[in-house]
Amino acid sequence: MNYEIIDCIDAGTQFCPCHLAESNECILCSQLQGKSFCDCKNWRGTCIYQEFNWNNNIATSERESSEGLIISKEIIYQDLIKLVIKTNHHLCKELVNAGSYVFLRCPESSPYFDVPISIMDCDIQKDTISMIIEIEGIKTKKVNELNEKDTIMIKGPFWNGVFGLKNIQRCTNKNVLLIARGIGQAPIVPVLKQLYKQNTIWLVIDKGRYEDVIIKEYINKYPCNIVELKTIEEGKLTQDLSSLIDDYIEDNFIEHVHCSGPDILIQELITKVNNRTATSCCNNAKVCCGQGVCGACTTRFEGHVVKRLCKLQTDPEYIFEGRRQI
Repeated sequence: MNYEIIDCIDAGTQFCPCHLAESNECILCSQLQGKSFCDCKNWRGTCIYQEFNWNNNIATSERESSEGLIISKEIIYQDLIKLVIKTNHHLCKELVNAGSYVFLRCPESSPYFDVPISIMDCDIQKDTISMIIEIEGIKTKKVNELNEKDTIMIKGPFWNGVFGLKNIQRCTNKNVLLIARGIGQAPIVPVLKQLYKQNTIWLVIDKGRYEDVIIKEYINKYPCNIVELKTIEEGKLTQDLSSLIDDYIEDNFIEHVHCSGPDILIQELITKVNNRTATSCCNNAKVCCGQGVCGACTTRFEGHVVKRLCKLQTDPEYIFEGRRQI
């Protein structure tokens, strides 16, 4: 096992130090973990401990909810909708990068109904955000009750929707393989958009349970090499995808692989890639507060290690290696 370099997605931002610092649970700062010496796990340009002291040993202000206006609502399938929401310019420009997401809810609902939704596209000229929502549970069903010209509550920005962000940020003048399955097509659009200008991209799409590709608009806008095939069957990579990965890494010198799909697909893909190239993937953790407080996203690993996946930023292989399943 290689040394894991971890980061906190909020470190060095206006949302740091957070409530974790108040209870000696900071992800990066050793002194805000109850230790008596300074041994930051990853320097982000500011001293979290000093910022905490300067703020009278309390957390900085939390992300607040603001009102947005539903400009467009498109029913793609019975359980799949696309929303375009008008928001304020400051929030919009904070959501342009891959991994960005917000919490949505109806204005009359309590904060318990906040549902995390990945940003598919962000237009800072019009101050609009676009997202595709799969209608599954009580939270998304409440959001689906809203219509065009209705007000919707937006809480954000949040940025940890993708693991391996540093690998994406370093990806320049390279050959890249993107793999998306089902609803995972939506959060892969910002990754495609970010990598499009300076890289050669192959995009593998598995429609999953949908009849058609749901991001055709963006594929046309950011043309790349498209391959449609089934990615996983009975919990294993299909032979088509397995062979494609080997061929592309060896023949096309693929230097980065990104996967946007279920955890079983990501885990099988990481095993297949086997450290032959850099990787990144979508974050499928259950997220409830996005602040590391509620515990919904916490996952346990060997050695009694607990990781808060809503804030912890790391490479995809470390999300599954040593992970306790019980």
